Amino acid sequence: MADLTAVLASTHHPFYLKATTDTSENRLPQADEWQRKVEAYRETLAAAEPDVLVMVGADHFHQFFLDNYPTFLIGKQEKYDATFYNEEREFGLPTYLLDGDLELSNYLHQGLLDAGFDFSFSHELKIDHSIVCPIITVRPQADLPIVPIYTNIFAPPMPSPKRFWDLGRAIRTIIDAWPSDKKVAAIGTGHLSLELGGPRMFGNHGPDPEFDAQAIEWLSTGNIDAILSSVTHDSMAAVGNATHGFMDLILMMGIAGPQQADYVDQLDLFHTREMYMTWYPNKTGKLAAAAERAARSSHASLGPVYATAEAGAETSKESKEGVPA
Repeated sequence: MADLTAVLASTHHPFYLKATTDTSENRLPQADEWQRKVEAYRETLAAAEPDVLVMVGADHFHQFFLDNYPTFLIGKQEKYDATFYNEEREFGLPTYLLDGDLELSNYLHQGLLDAGFDFSFSHELKIDHSIVCPIITVRPQADLPIVPIYTNIFAPPMPSPKRFWDLGRAIRTIIDAWPSDKKVAAIGTGHLSLELGGPRMFGNHGPDPEFDAQAIEWLSTGNIDAILSSVTHDSMAAVGNATHGFMDLILMMGIAGPQQADYVDQLDLFHTREMYMTWYPNKTGKLAAAAERAARSSHASLGPVYATAEAGAETSKESKEGVPA
């Protein structure tokens, strides 16, 4: 059977590459720290030695719109074009031609249908920055095949947070049952509190540091009961109009299971808090040592982080270089 070697959940700030390769006098003050943290996080995936990546993200109205926005969709292709023109222009993201894994795509699709999730599918899916960004940050060589899963976190009506949790649990069961000797890593990105185009967009930190701290604690401790009793569509909208991307982080915790994370890191950046989290479902001594090395390099934490709203408010200087999504 397949070996789920790692589950990674993070935010996906599209200006990472542009900010950390800028050598001008306008270089972001936090760029060095940001790069150090991402490079440390990258090692938590490398140590797992995956053969294929199941990648969870959302389409930012690039190819899905209000005339046809699927609730859940899986890609089923041998190759995937990645990065849209506006992402090249605004964020400086490179284009890719990514390999797919048709065997795992087909197996997951059938298994999810059997589990009661009526997935759409695509043979012509183009990948946007919700998946390109984690490739840039945790697998910049882009040398592994992917199975992309897209969720609706933008266009009401949206599935409930519990539906995202249940989907994560179903994906875990299906990966565990896949009759393959491959090592699988699951990588998903979403949002903490986030405001796009609204009055709280250009603050020194995310629009709601208290929610961000609480959300990281819930995720890092595997506290799904607290999430499901506290998080609703309305409560997410109240802390930022794009906060519904938090549901993709719930989905990733569902794949990992209700357990403590093995690696947790975070960074307050202009108008957002970045988060990096890794679980090792079948943790070995080698993986534990890798997490420890990454934590030392990043000054991050092993296991849960009990952040505070006050800590979240100690933020970096305001920058209006760009808007994360």
